[in-house]
Amino acid sequence: MKSIAILGSTGSIGTSALEVVRANAEHFRVALLVAGRRAHELAAQVREFRPDVAAVAGRAAYEELCAELGVSRTAGSWEEVRLIYGENQINSAINESKATTVLAAVVGMAGLPGVLAALDAGKDVALANKESLVVAGALVLERAKERGARLIPVDSEHSAIFQVLQGTKPNEVKSLILTASGGPFRATPLEEFGEITPERALKHPQWTMGAKITIDSATMMNKALEVIEARWLFDVASDDIEVVIHPQSIIHSMVRLKDETVLAQMSLPDMKGPIAYALRYPESRLPGIMKPLDLTAVRELSFEPVDERRFPGIRRAHECLRGARGACAVLNAANEVAVAQFLSHRITFPSIHALIEESLARFGDRGYESLGDLVDLCTEVTEWARQRVSTFKGR
Repeated sequence: MKSIAILGSTGSIGTSALEVVRANAEHFRVALLVAGRRAHELAAQVREFRPDVAAVAGRAAYEELCAELGVSRTAGSWEEVRLIYGENQINSAINESKATTVLAAVVGMAGLPGVLAALDAGKDVALANKESLVVAGALVLERAKERGARLIPVDSEHSAIFQVLQGTKPNEVKSLILTASGGPFRATPLEEFGEITPERALKHPQWTMGAKITIDSATMMNKALEVIEARWLFDVASDDIEVVIHPQSIIHSMVRLKDETVLAQMSLPDMKGPIAYALRYPESRLPGIMKPLDLTAVRELSFEPVDERRFPGIRRAHECLRGARGACAVLNAANEVAVAQFLSHRITFPSIHALIEESLARFGDRGYESLGDLVDLCTEVTEWARQRVSTFKGR
């Protein structure tokens, strides 16, 4: 029986993880559940899984959680489940938790404090929050090494590489190959990009995900962030990370060896597979997690190069990795603002990349020495990008 904590339990990754737990109750126990503002959903999870602690981000959500569970906001518990809120209390709960593995599934820069708290406590982190490594890769890796904690990737692409590398000697690896579906606009003419609405962009052809990562997939900024994440997870140079478009999403990523052999991991698109692998690691795999892949039904496995005119984010990710220490953080902060503004219908689809480009031009040469410096840089970029949006009307 493995005790786990789930940070971001009401999001798409968190709910998929709880599906895995529900189907494999003899292998997992949930010690801690952390959500943002979705108190109604968290209350249902608390009733079913009965963790030691349940937490939300703010006071308003805490009061709603207490109301949903039918207890006074001063009670601080429901039956034997302790109820808390706020970053400081959440970080303390992570540290004190009986969980040995923490699933980090909070979206965006907001997920970094939980990742660091888990690593500080020496707990293994099943990492579904790519932004933690994009923004603070060096700091996160240093913390994991100091505490003897492991980072196990949950993104399907990085999980695929991680799995393939289990049977590969490090000195045999030539490069990593990240696959991308190409999203919903792989074949859309460039001149039509200005007409793309958030509603269209949220219809991914292969995956069901949260809004932010779905838009990132439509712009292929998700793959740009994954290039940066791969650099830190697998300690490879930027030039040794390739990206190819694979519309079928059957091969989730590959490893090219020095003898030009290419090893791939294949399965039907289903996030429960990499989630279960990460939560269970290093124990044996669990059966029945995903539907079987019928190879005779796979009519085509095709690959295409990335069109940089359509998807410039990947090129920018490589440039940021070769640039100043803070450049990747600037890229991520600007993207977070741009996606939020697009989803709110304040900027056009092409303006997402335009805002990122202007942010990098202004802040891309910045560095940082500490976590505090990094937070200040991200805050500065975020505030500037939000103000800059007012000039993007019609772009």
